[in-house]
Amino acid sequence: MTKETNRLLGHADEADGIEEYDNPLPDWWLGLFWITIIWAVGYTVHYHFIADRSQEGALAAELAAAEERWPEQAQAQLAFSYSEEAATQGEQVYNQNCFPCHGMQMEGGIGPSFVDAEWIHGGQAANIVQIIQNGVLDKGMVAWQGILSPEQITNVASYVIRRHSEATGRPIEEILLPPDEVGAEDAPS
Repeated sequence: MTKETNRLLGHADEADGIEEYDNPLPDWWLGLFWITIIWAVGYTVHYHFIADRSQEGALAAELAAAEERWPEQAQAQLAFSYSEEAATQGEQVYNQNCFPCHGMQMEGGIGPSFVDAEWIHGGQAANIVQIIQNGVLDKGMVAWQGILSPEQITNVASYVIRRHSEATGRPIEEILLPPDEVGAEDAPS
């Protein structure tokens, strides 16, 4: 069985006199091409169905390993509790890190004000802690989780909550409620 090689396709009149040859691809190239396709199908079936691996599973395993390696940080993220002592200590943290964007009196500037009823990302304690930890990169706020300790994050969140309550008259108990427990009509925007 021989392959016909160097056969002209006859496109010279359409391509300014340039001839095109119809040479078949080499057998070794076609073999690698088909092996690659078969390998890709087999790998996909194995990865997703037989081995039951996924990116979500890999992430969950990494998070579990991190919680096992650094349990105090995992607990600190979950456990926020407001106290006046924490709020007093948080004032120093705020004055060292937060005032350039939010102002000395929390009146805003580059960052939003904390002493009015308007909250861009939610005004509940859980929202405040989450924003301090993870930041809002779209708005230019860095994530403080790797910079401040969990205790400092709790302290500065307590300070922001106390000052917001003093300025707006909103009860601290209401701010401490989980976001899903605050009625839509009562929720700060």
